[in-house]
Amino acid sequence: MYALQTKNLSKVFGGVHAVDHLSISFEGGKITGVVGPNGSGKTTLTNVLTGVHAIDGGAVIIGGDKELEKIASHEVFSLGISRTFQNVRLFGQMSVLDNLLLALTKRDILGAFFEKHSRFHLGQAEETLKRVGLWEKRNEHAENLSYGQRKLLEIARALATGAETLFFDEPFAGLFPEMVKRISGIMKELRAGDQTVILIEHDMAIIRELCDHVIVLDAGKLLAEGKPEKVLSDPKVIEAYLGV
Repeated sequence: MYALQTKNLSKVFGGVHAVDHLSISFEGGKITGVVGPNGSGKTTLTNVLTGVHAIDGGAVIIGGDKELEKIASHEVFSLGISRTFQNVRLFGQMSVLDNLLLALTKRDILGAFFEKHSRFHLGQAEETLKRVGLWEKRNEHAENLSYGQRKLLEIARALATGAETLFFDEPFAGLFPEMVKRISGIMKELRAGDQTVILIEHDMAIIRELCDHVIVLDAGKLLAEGKPEKVLSDPKVIEAYLGV
């Protein structure tokens, strides 16, 4: 079954189609890579599907039967969708634990901060932080973490929502090999648990290693899709990346 589909989806900025009547599908319980040259529409597509940008045309289908012509950012959690961002978005002067509890309570920021957290929420936070290897850092301010640890905390917040579909927007950029291995392991665990991972990534070695399916975008349109080895050796894809 497909976890997520788009039907003639469009997003326009200043008359330019960043996403251009795009119809694609993401299979449930798989890791799908979304790749393409700079400006191909990868992040814009993610922003539309997670409610950051409004849909200008077409529709999104959730779980094969729920068709939406708009997605508000506050509705994303209820749709079973979560994400990370290219640029890590944390509350630097709050502890690692409190950053995660904000995601777990799913409230407005002030409400979550002043809530007396339940044993259930604290247990979830402990489990998630141990899963990503940050439990020992739980009382540290987020701003004191290393770059790789901040990436892990961003991922932990996405995991904590319990979403069935998770978008990872360039999670490996700038990381050392050991951290790449750890995050790759988390994605494999998600797939093993029948959760859906959508990975936006430039490193083709990582795409080949992790992905069951690859979608290639170019100028907001679908250029190619299929198994990684086949797609990444397609002359059209090579031309789009190298311009030759």
